[in-house]
Order: sequence, then structure tokens, then C-alpha cells
Amino acid sequence: MYFTWLDSNSWLMEIGGQRILLDPWLVDSLTFSNLDWLFKGSRTQDRPIPANIDLILLSQGLEDHAHPPTLKQLGKNIPVVASPNAAKVVKELGYINITTLDHGEIFTLNNQVEIKALPGSQIGPTLLENAYLLRELVSGLKLYYEPHGNHSPQLQQFAPVDVVITPIIDLSLPLGLPIIKGMNSALEIAKWLKPQIMLPTAAGGDILFEGLLNRFLQAKGSSEEFQELLEKNNLSTRVIAPKPGEQVAF
Repeated sequence: MYFTWLDSNSWLMEIGGQRILLDPWLVDSLTFSNLDWLFKGSRTQDRPIPANIDLILLSQGLEDHAHPPTLKQLGKNIPVVASPNAAKVVKELGYINITTLDHGEIFTLNNQVEIKALPGSQIGPTLLENAYLLRELVSGLKLYYEPHGNHSPQLQQFAPVDVVITPIIDLSLPLGLPIIKGMNSALEIAKWLKPQIMLPTAAGGDILFEGLLNRFLQAKGSSEEFQELLEKNNLSTRVIAPKPGEQVAF
């Protein structure tokens, strides 16, 4: 397995000989509903679109996971596996090979990688987006991904999981209103799944943020603090925090 962090929630995962592009935001700026006065993320430079992609995997339909400018530059014939909300986005953009996964459903990629959708991030009062459990069929190695730190207790039945990609830094609004659940949520999943490595997502990188909402966002935690927390809880999991564009081998 190889994992390349492309900033924010975006990863290139090489599993079972398959190249999977996860939640890509690689070009242009990031806004929500074109409200750049409220929130805007800008890259210091665009990232090259990876070649030879076997699958685009989308966990959510929001712009920071299903980023329209990036998706417009990718080949519309590339297969897509997506949450129901994200599937609507790529359908409107002209993609022709879309598999929508509801919670509990499974997709198998070229007889090499099994992808299972699980309950993930809560968007609004009722919508639960997708987390994913990926299994390399030849080796049996497993990976779990959830980008907001919302982890379903049913995950415990799949332990152990070798690699976990999830936030470890808390991001909240005043009065403790969570946007991303980091340290405590990541510790809980480490206890459940006993991963060998954890890869932080959703924070840091070569991105500049601005807008009204950004003034109120509060970040707490670091990779170093989380590694200490794991050790205090007698967990052997290693935290690996790659720089943008850096590949991690497992």
C-alpha cells in the first residue's frame, strides 16, 4: 500500500495495484455555495492531476470532498464510487460510470480491492455521509477513512484495521461547536481498531484560508501531542504526518 497526501482531505491511494483518488481538491479555490466572503481556501499552487486513476472515491457531496473544479478536469469515464450526495454532484458534471454506496453496501474494484461504505460525517440534522473500509483482497490488509472524526461504533466488528486516515486536530467554532473532531475521537478509533499507523487528514498543508467563518475557527492539537496520547494509553500505533505530495509506504 502507498498513500500520497495531496492536501486537505485529498489522497492518492495505491492499493492492490489500483490507484484510487480520494476526495480530490487539486486545483482552483474552495468555497461553499460560491460564498467566498464566508469561507475561501486557496492553494499556494495547483497540484498536478494524477495519471492512470482507476477509481475516484468520494465520501461527501460538499465542495471540500467533491470539488467541482477538480472533478471537471478529471476524465468523465473514470469510475466513481460515492455517497448518495456526492453521486448527485458527479452525475451533474457528466460522469458516466457512477456507483452509489449506501451504508453497509460493498463495491469491488477489479477483483483487487473491496470498498465498504459505513456511516460517516453528519451534515445537517439528518444526513449521514460515508466513511469507507477498504480491504486489499490478496493480502487482507485493511484501511479505514473518515474525514470529520465521526466514527460509528459498528466499526469495532472489523478490528483490527492496519491503516486509519482520520483527523487528529480538533476544529471548532466558539462555544465548542465541533466542525472536525480530532484528538479524542481519533484516540477512540485507535482503541477500537488497533491500527499500525494513523495518517492525519483535513488540516495543515499548503493552503491559505480566509473569510468571515475562518476568523472564528479554533484549532487544537498536533501530531506530536496525539502520538504522546497514544503512548499514554499503551497503544503501539504510530502517527505519520506526511507533507503535501509526500508518499507513505505500508
